[in-house]
Amino acid sequence: MNTIGTALRVTIFGSSHGPGIGCVLDGVPAGIEVDLDDLQREVDLRRPSGALGTPRQEADRVELLAGTKDGSSTGAPIVIFIANGDTDSSKYEKFKVVPRPGHADLTALRKYGASHDIRGGGQFSGRMTAPLVAAGAVAKEMLRSLGVQTAAYTQRLGKVVDEEDRTFKEVRRAARENPVRAADPAIALDMIHEIMEAKEEGDSVGGVVRCLTLGLPIGVGEPFFDTLEGELAKMIFAIPGVKGVEFGVGFRAAEMRGSEHNDIFTVVNGDIQTVTNNAGGVLGGLSNSMPLDFKVAFKPTASISMEQRSVDLERMEDTTIKVEGRHDPCIVPRAVVVVEAATALVLADLCLRGDFIA
Repeated sequence: MNTIGTALRVTIFGSSHGPGIGCVLDGVPAGIEVDLDDLQREVDLRRPSGALGTPRQEADRVELLAGTKDGSSTGAPIVIFIANGDTDSSKYEKFKVVPRPGHADLTALRKYGASHDIRGGGQFSGRMTAPLVAAGAVAKEMLRSLGVQTAAYTQRLGKVVDEEDRTFKEVRRAARENPVRAADPAIALDMIHEIMEAKEEGDSVGGVVRCLTLGLPIGVGEPFFDTLEGELAKMIFAIPGVKGVEFGVGFRAAEMRGSEHNDIFTVVNGDIQTVTNNAGGVLGGLSNSMPLDFKVAFKPTASISMEQRSVDLERMEDTTIKVEGRHDPCIVPRAVVVVEAATALVLADLCLRGDFIA
């Protein structure tokens, strides 16, 4: 299905090379400020930056077709639409015969047959995240009434790793001021070099996005099966290219002892906090008032210009393929705002379900 959420439901529609893409955001309470300029600014952050991204240049002009009046939500479903402009589909037909390694060509063709829209990846394209970013801007406004803020940054890009435990303030200030969305300008230069090196070799590179959220009240989440981590993981794994999600120390917890991993409680200014945040702000599937802290691993972009081995589906024999056209040598910088938006949508949904938002 193309719908996610319970109290706040998002349905995406369209395809990469069709007339356009969009979403329906249902469940937004009446009276929430919906500033079209804010939505546009968020979507613009998802665009490729110069030589670091695909040559495909879309204006990505956000349109609000329903659900708002005079800059506020009406309580009706909000319909967001983004027209597709640059849609050169000529190079995609051959992938029906020779599927691209790392793409959904083979699996989609086996599932949908000749009806599958293979142009630009169709419904499997990363372009489908653009309306999610616009919807996420609305969710961020909903969370703002609770004092909840979300920010993400590129924590790793290929071999370049930001080892510092960045504060929310650092991330918020720096991550939108450089093309790779790094939290440190010096590290940003190393990350740019990493992307350009892969691009010159006709290859691609992956990375890790770290996302931080402040201000969540205790108790956000719906155990047993709708836990905070579970709902977030489902949404995050829907983002094309995601291969892993870990909360807090994540897999490192496996090598720790309980005495080391347990976050000790303490009283600070009359509130209960923890000394460490190994759990990433979640206990028992519920937020524990500490910063929500998780990382998202993205694989290298599947489309590369190097010749690769594949199969000819008509002849059922091995062959080779070389992907031509436009593609990103790294999707991670563009994915940072997508992770933020996806997080905001899940948190707004859970806050509505838990009566944290009226």
